[in-house]
Amino acid sequence: MSSGSAALENKAQQDEFNPFLSMARGFDTAADYLGLDEGLREVLRTPDRELKVALPVHMDDKSIKVFTGYRVQHNYLRGPCKGGIRFAPEVNLDEVRALSAWMTWKCSVVNIPFGGAKGGVICDPRAMSKGELEQLTRRYTAAIMDILGPDRDVPAPDMNTGEQTMAWIMDTYSMHVRRTTTSVVTGKPLSIGGSRGRREATGRGVMISANEALKIVGGRPEDTRVVVQGSGNVGGVAALLMHREGYKIVSLSDMYGSIHNADGLDVPAVMAYLEENGRLSGYPEAEALENSEQLELDCDLIVPAATENQITSANVDRIKARVVVEGANGPTTAIASEALVDRGVMVVPDILANAGGVTVSYFEWVQDRMGYFWTEEIVNSRLEQIMVESFKEVADTARKYKVSMRTGAYILAIDRVATVLRMRGLFA
Repeated sequence: MSSGSAALENKAQQDEFNPFLSMARGFDTAADYLGLDEGLREVLRTPDRELKVALPVHMDDKSIKVFTGYRVQHNYLRGPCKGGIRFAPEVNLDEVRALSAWMTWKCSVVNIPFGGAKGGVICDPRAMSKGELEQLTRRYTAAIMDILGPDRDVPAPDMNTGEQTMAWIMDTYSMHVRRTTTSVVTGKPLSIGGSRGRREATGRGVMISANEALKIVGGRPEDTRVVVQGSGNVGGVAALLMHREGYKIVSLSDMYGSIHNADGLDVPAVMAYLEENGRLSGYPEAEALENSEQLELDCDLIVPAATENQITSANVDRIKARVVVEGANGPTTAIASEALVDRGVMVVPDILANAGGVTVSYFEWVQDRMGYFWTEEIVNSRLEQIMVESFKEVADTARKYKVSMRTGAYILAIDRVATVLRMRGLFA
């Protein structure tokens, strides 16, 4: 291969894996169906605010290290910005931009009154102590204070962050504004204003989406073999809930590898083993696989619930499932998604399938603001109602325009935001 051809191939691969370009491709396709003019497209495509901050932290070895953090607010036409904060070595501005836009469309798909935002800090949390992570979190919060607030921007957990991170953010914000403000973040511990059902919400939304997808393609949970990529708050919870529904979970994975049992895994036992050992490898009732092999297993339904760019042009031809329910953000590249749809595979897009988390985050925000908290049964019931209705609206939109579920979700979401923009007009 010539150097020129290699460069072009490398550029094509970079473009395929660029989450912002992937999001933009979905946006442009939907905007074409809606007939949006270029000016309206530019407003909806452009993030409202991007903030980059330097975060000096005293490390345990007495050195000072400067981390880089981002917060992107994509759109607040429908309400305060909403979106998670991730700590990871791979965090970059294009990723945060894309995720903030996806949050706008995700909130719109399930019709909750938020816009989209996302945050991230470039770090390796596994190489940091709890004290270092607390310092980093508090410094990051202080650095973006001016754009945070219950009526401005409400963060939530994401990759490598959790309830403790949200507690530190809430406390730091509260100390600055001189009053306890529980509604500034969601995904908090119950003891400081968290919502029952929040930790399981994204996985529960995935399970509900799988149930609705089977109604369309024809099938029953007990006859459906499922591969779940991931075993954390999304993949692990989804696997447990789907197991209880009767699905046959044949594979689970973590960052160290995958396990597979064609007869179905005892998911509660697997999760207990993971809790005790810190990894899936070595689980006695399954064979070990490389993570690259997992998505290519013979199965009926795949739940990619780990990270972006897992089903790509490189492996899409070896995907055997007839349904893909996206538990992670952007796990399927645009090229791969189109290839799957062309083969008749139903892809339930991330902005619908994993919207359970932001939906219950909305419930948490509401409960904090009114100082009254719901039972877990009420939370789960209201989540199911919203997810089922949203799935139906996306499916109806897809049928109306004769497009995929992904494009149908984008059309529904963008039309709602564009309608608000037309009604509000442009401030001058």
